[in-house]
This record gives sequence, structure tokens and C-alpha cells, in this order.
Amino acid sequence: PHNLTMSVTGAGMLWVGWFGFNAGSALAANGDAGMAMLVTHISAAAGSLAWMMMEWVKYGKPSVLGIVTGMVAGLGTITPASGFVGPGGALIIGFSAGIICYYATQAIKQRFKIDDSLDVFPVHGVGGMLGTFYAGIFASDALGVFSGQGYNEGMNMASQLQVQVIGIAATFIYTAIVTLVLLKLVDKLLVLRIDDEGETRGLDLTEHDERGYDL
Repeated sequence: PHNLTMSVTGAGMLWVGWFGFNAGSALAANGDAGMAMLVTHISAAAGSLAWMMMEWVKYGKPSVLGIVTGMVAGLGTITPASGFVGPGGALIIGFSAGIICYYATQAIKQRFKIDDSLDVFPVHGVGGMLGTFYAGIFASDALGVFSGQGYNEGMNMASQLQVQVIGIAATFIYTAIVTLVLLKLVDKLLVLRIDDEGETRGLDLTEHDERGYDL
């Protein structure tokens, strides 16, 4: 980011705003909303710490941007499970999200050379799939301190995980197809990718003819 202070400020707003996103889904001020808010907070904090730890191990020092990204990973991963898991499950979900999304980000950028400047897929995409899968595990009410709300009648962990995997696969296929169609449509009607000179100068100048900073 060009301004880390603004990134941290926005991250703080996002963290608080996410409470309304998850807890508000209960459509009531009750225990379900309170639990959703609590597990959201725990997962975000655990994701931040996990990402910070990974950077500390690899680079010898953590970064504020890494902590912010880990927070978003924790938030994105807990969202599919926030109405069904408990605090213990949220701790594991958030911590593993920070680690797995960190490695996913490294793979996208370094191995596959994909220019995902906001880490949308490795953080939100991978995190969302991970959280959807975890919901099938930590919703169980037979995990002791890691227990959740329990399954619907007639369901167990195996059958619930089957439902979760089908949901992940269906969502992945649908979004991949729709995204491809939309990208092709934009490429035909407008310009999907600018030229090398435009990338070097920056879109502020090439598209809007203005500067964010006049130094």
C-alpha cells in the first residue's frame, strides 16, 4: 500500500464493521448474535497473530501489513461458520486461517506469478473455502471445549462435511464460470488490461489525469 497508516485505519473499521456483518445475520439482539460477534473477534485476532508469527519465522521480523492481512484472513474464514461454532473452534479456525492463507498468498505470487495485488483469492477465496469446511467440523457439540451449536437432526460430522464440500465445489464452479464470462464481456466492450506504459505511469495519471500526491 502507498500509505500504511490509512491501511491500518481501514483495517480497524473493517474489523468492527465485520461484527455487524456476522452478528447482524442473526436478525436479532440475542445469544446467537452475541456468539457470532465473539467468534468473529477471536478468529480475527488469532489470524493476525498467526500471520505475524509466519512472517517472524521467515523474515526475522513481523510487519503491520502482515498483521492486517492476517486479520482479514481470520474474518473471511470465520464468516461461513460464525453462526455455528464456539469460541474454541473459532480460535483454531482463525489461527489456521492465518497460516494457510499466508502460504496461499506466497504460492499465488511466487509460484504461479499471479498479480493479485490485494490478495483477494488467497485470503478471501481460500479462507472462505476453509471456513466453510471447518463449519462442518466445529459445529459439532461433541468436541468438548471446541464444541459448537450442534448439527441438525439426522446429521453427523461425516454427512455435514459432505454437504460442505458439495457447497464449496458448486460455489467454485459457479463463480469461475460467471467470472470468466464477465471478464470476456468487459474485454470486448472496454479494456480489461492496460498497456505496459500505463502500468508504469499508474492509473491515476493514465485514466484520470490526476495525482494523489504532488511531491
